[in-house]
Amino acid sequence: MSLMTRLLHPLAAAGCALAVNWVAAPAFASGFNSRLELQGIRFEVKSRDQGARQQLTITTTGAQRPIPVIQQLVDGSVVGAEVADLNADGQPEIFVFVQERGSASHGNLVAYALNNRLSLTPITLPELSTALAKGYRGHDRFAVVESCLARRFPLHSSTDSSAKSTVVYRQICYKLYAGEAGWILRPASVSTF
Repeated sequence: MSLMTRLLHPLAAAGCALAVNWVAAPAFASGFNSRLELQGIRFEVKSRDQGARQQLTITTTGAQRPIPVIQQLVDGSVVGAEVADLNADGQPEIFVFVQERGSASHGNLVAYALNNRLSLTPITLPELSTALAKGYRGHDRFAVVESCLARRFPLHSSTDSSAKSTVVYRQICYKLYAGEAGWILRPASVSTF
């Protein structure tokens, strides 16, 4: 199981603070197992080691008809999972957080949206733009914060050759939008603190 850290998240738009579960540094255990439910849909997220990768399995129940089990290899370790309805359409999404192994520990996302309570469609998290990637060297943390998926990471000086970060963090709030053949997360707001 992953370690969870309770941090205060400054809600930039509202100017208030709220408690959020941020996925902490990965323990790189041999696997992950979590059961999550929202709006009558249940997701079971499991992973197990296969060398430097993990076999991720997502089982979905409660839909109008059986949904095929999703199995895929991920680079790194599954460190957390959350279920949400970011676009408030009455159908949940499952977000699985993956942390690469190594000194940079880049964060990745595996996510799916329920469609008409019949099937799952992939959700894409685009690469960081040049502006958002400035000072980025990994160590991402993800959390669902109200109606957005938040991604937080420490910033590094461009002249700093070591892996040490400053005490400054960038946080990107992603909103969920329909794409041409699936769903896409797009940055809605960015804060630095």
